Amino acid sequence: MSSERTSDQDARGRRAALFDVDGTLVDTNYLHTVTWWEAMRQAGHTVGMREIHHTIGMSSDKLMDRLLPEDRDRSQDERISTAHKTLYAEYFPRLPALDGASDLLRTLAERGWYLVLASSASQDELAAMRAAIGADEAIGAALSSDDVEEGKPAPDLVEQALERAGVPARDAVFVGDTVWDVVACVKAGVRCIALQSGGIPPEMLRDAGADEIYRNPADLLHHLDGSALGR
Repeated sequence: MSSERTSDQDARGRRAALFDVDGTLVDTNYLHTVTWWEAMRQAGHTVGMREIHHTIGMSSDKLMDRLLPEDRDRSQDERISTAHKTLYAEYFPRLPALDGASDLLRTLAERGWYLVLASSASQDELAAMRAAIGADEAIGAALSSDDVEEGKPAPDLVEQALERAGVPARDAVFVGDTVWDVVACVKAGVRCIALQSGGIPPEMLRDAGADEIYRNPADLLHHLDGSALGR
């Protein structure tokens, strides 16, 4: 049995803190914006960076469906996605963890929360972000886009994270940074704390259904005792 999987007995009475990673724990959303912009430009598509930024957090297929013309040559989509991954991978050695990210994870683990990373990133992207955070000892399990059939805003990743943690939705709190994180949580029936570190305005996060909003991981850690993760 994998060390990331636990028995029903081990999971009894557990509380799970589920985390998005891009823009939530690592400051990558604008890197994704620029590299998607360049990948689309190379394929002959002109897309504004603001529009791209607001789709970050979606799965790649949904992102392209939202941003590119419906009548495009879809046979080029895989090429665009590969170009984005190649361009973004150049930043792997210097991805910056957000202020307070590792301390937040370690504090929650010390308080008895079971931590699951639930990222729309690929396995190699997730590995690079975990290295940037540097708190692997606090993480109980980690899921990437490779672990689900449909990405955010579908609830699959959140539901799979609940299954991996072995808890019902009522015993979990999700921390994310995009509207798509919040929408996925609403569909899965999981409380969602939203961080502004991904660059999304608080009113958009609130309108999507976020239960609480903080500036970044350090701000959430500072107010932890008054949050859903401190009760």
